[in-house]
Amino acid sequence: MKLRNTLFSLIVAMTAALQAQDGLPVYHDYFADNLYLLHPSMAGASAYGKLRMTARQQWFDQNEAPNIQTASYHNRVGQNSGLGAIVFNDANGYHSQVGGYLTYAHHLLFSRNRSEINQLSFGMSVGLMESKLDETNFDPSQYDPVIAGIIQTTGYFNVDAGMSYNFLDFAAHFTVKNLLFRNRSLYSEEFESNNQRNYILSMSYGIPGSGGLYYFEPSFLLQYKERTQEQGVDLNFKAFRAMEFGSVYAGLSYRRSFDGAEYLDGAQVRNQKLQYITPVVGATYKNLMFAYTYSYQTGSVRLESGGFHQITIGYNFLRGRFSGWDQDMRYNGMLRPNF
Repeated sequence: MKLRNTLFSLIVAMTAALQAQDGLPVYHDYFADNLYLLHPSMAGASAYGKLRMTARQQWFDQNEAPNIQTASYHNRVGQNSGLGAIVFNDANGYHSQVGGYLTYAHHLLFSRNRSEINQLSFGMSVGLMESKLDETNFDPSQYDPVIAGIIQTTGYFNVDAGMSYNFLDFAAHFTVKNLLFRNRSLYSEEFESNNQRNYILSMSYGIPGSGGLYYFEPSFLLQYKERTQEQGVDLNFKAFRAMEFGSVYAGLSYRRSFDGAEYLDGAQVRNQKLQYITPVVGATYKNLMFAYTYSYQTGSVRLESGGFHQITIGYNFLRGRFSGWDQDMRYNGMLRPNF
């Protein structure tokens, strides 16, 4: 029983290693044309507004498995400003959090015309969250002075800030999530730190195909948690195909932590690092978009063999009518599907 509990704790810890945090977890939303959820500097970065809604569910055959829902909208305001808003609900067993962000971004356009992208952006999101711990179903016969047997809640706010640079088909983003030190007072100070800072660096480069029908985009994302010094990387590749009605695309992401956890395999002690394989498929139809991602955890120690499903739907508030990937509309995101 002790070994079983140890393995279960190991699995949960590895699953949460690069995801669990205050505020929005870092999943693969950005891989499904939703960069704003990750980088506040992308609010209003395009010349049109983006409405996105996501739903993610892990381990369908497990009760109270982790799940999250988000809704976001951002748009250009005037020549150089962008505004955005995010609301989310995140639940994981007895723990849950709800919250929202308001974002302001400032964009400096260096190109002389909007047919070529050369833009430096700065953004900041202020978030208000409420965390909840439901202890009402805990066994009262197992006395623990820390457990009160009630629903404990605490509210707090924090700030995400970052910058982005978009030049032709190249993009780079840097964001610091949970910039402020905040005490939530939901758990004992012995188990909870007030430092939840997470540093995120991502880059991508688009490669237009011959004839203007195809577009390829390799990218990567690095994460670093300041207090625990956890590190991880995403390696991504996507391919787009222009259609008369819009576009279709498919991609593959590989996530790996640089930190491992030891576990007992018979008489041998082995080390396993968190690894995910995440394919994505999506399509746009006129102003509508749809994407589906499926994350599969590899390795010998897993809670379940099933993966994590996520659906993203959205609407682009375009200015005017666009068809395919018109070379004259690069700034409006037609040749840069993720811009």
